[in-house]
Amino acid sequence: MKARIKWVEGVSFVGESGSGHAVVMDGPPESGGRDLGIRPMEMILIGMGGCTAFDVLHILKRARQPVTDCVAELEAERAEQPPRVFTRIHVHFIVSGDGLSEKQVARAVQLSAEKYCSASIMLSKAVEISHDFEIVAAAAGSG
Repeated sequence: MKARIKWVEGVSFVGESGSGHAVVMDGPPESGGRDLGIRPMEMILIGMGGCTAFDVLHILKRARQPVTDCVAELEAERAEQPPRVFTRIHVHFIVSGDGLSEKQVARAVQLSAEKYCSASIMLSKAVEISHDFEIVAAAAGSG
């Protein structure tokens, strides 16, 4: 896996993944940025969320669960002083579908956290990570 980060101006950068996708990163005005893009630490949090949501959805679909939506809401705390590393991350899954098995959703969240999500497993070596979930009935007309 490769990535390339190119400085644009100020504290703005364009990151390009090895697969050819790009994202703009920038800092807040108080750090010399123009608030033109996502912050690098936000990108780490989003990457972890995407990784675990991908796993949960994949596991539930393989278990033939009638999933109509899957949202992972992440909340992180950071150290007060530099380096301002994450100290705690909580992931709350909101899984929608009619007839979802609570046992299957719990299993999917646990498997992602403990076996499949490389991002959260890697971060868990240094950060306290917790997970929970709720199941919501599918909205009328969805799916």
